Amino acid sequence: MKAFLILEDGHVFEGKSIGVPQEIISEIVFNTSMTGYLEVLTDPSYAGQAVCMTYPLIGNYGICFEDMEAERPWQSGFIVRELCKNPSNFRSEISINEFLVKNNISGIEGIDTRALTKILRNQGTMKGMITTNENFDKDECINRIKAWKMGHVVLDVTCKEKQFYPGVGYKVAVIDLGVKKNIVKSLVKRGCQVTVYPAETPAEEIIADAPDGIMLTNGPGDPKSCQVTIQEIKKLFATDIPIFAICLGHQLLALANGGDTEKMKYGHRGANHPVKDLKTGKVYISTQNHGYMVKEESLDRKVAEVSFINVNDGTVEGVHYLGKNVQTVQFHPEACAGPLDTDFLFDTFMNMMEVSK
Repeated sequence: MKAFLILEDGHVFEGKSIGVPQEIISEIVFNTSMTGYLEVLTDPSYAGQAVCMTYPLIGNYGICFEDMEAERPWQSGFIVRELCKNPSNFRSEISINEFLVKNNISGIEGIDTRALTKILRNQGTMKGMITTNENFDKDECINRIKAWKMGHVVLDVTCKEKQFYPGVGYKVAVIDLGVKKNIVKSLVKRGCQVTVYPAETPAEEIIADAPDGIMLTNGPGDPKSCQVTIQEIKKLFATDIPIFAICLGHQLLALANGGDTEKMKYGHRGANHPVKDLKTGKVYISTQNHGYMVKEESLDRKVAEVSFINVNDGTVEGVHYLGKNVQTVQFHPEACAGPLDTDFLFDTFMNMMEVSK
């Protein structure tokens, strides 16, 4: 069945329908990872987005449910050059197309993903539509695309009630803004007792549970839409409880301390982004997935200092808060399918909790 990708600037790509043949409107972004497509599909940070994979062949090792980063995928759509129909891997359970159908996700294959990526790089991230209607009215579609708004997607992906993961070590409160499973796994394997809280849980409730540390997780959308959570983070920051924040959590903590964020032209999404530790001078390869960034000039130098930068474009990748056991990073130290170069940051978090004892 034919399918069409229509961008808000008028570009139209024709390909074949994959997944469920239905119409969707979302933000269109690209990811440069060569592997890890299941982790991309199930990362809650992609809620409200359709992802174009720049690597041309996707699905060759199939789907292994154990590798999912959430209980279900959150992407609106999936865009590939070629979808492998017959995966070959001893861990594969179903094909990627079967997975898309099973989870009611629309997609398109057979388009020039290189051309699409160049458009998004040159003109910036934009909204678009995937449709199987061959008789679409282009002007009418573009009007609908431009009128579409993502909304407060953190509330869609966050847990609805507290979740508990037993352990014998430190008690960690995880504020679920769209948490990836491997963040929780990274804490549990270090012996932590983990409690996952909904995004807008009052700070008083979290403090009353007496955690040894607080984790602010990744998540989707514009950080400025999370005003309730930002106010609660201010209260958590005012305590002496150690805090480690990743991705969206990194942005929200900056906003809670008077900093500012802005939307990037096309964001960072991939598994090969170099980040530099300004304290040691070492460069690490990281996985990233974000369309917003903390503005360096907005940080109060009496409160915070930049700890990591992106080697490619110099943007803020980490912040250390002065006089506090609080650190944040924009990238994903828990990344699966990798790289795990910065996994040591979880051990740093363990040390922060040890010191605060």
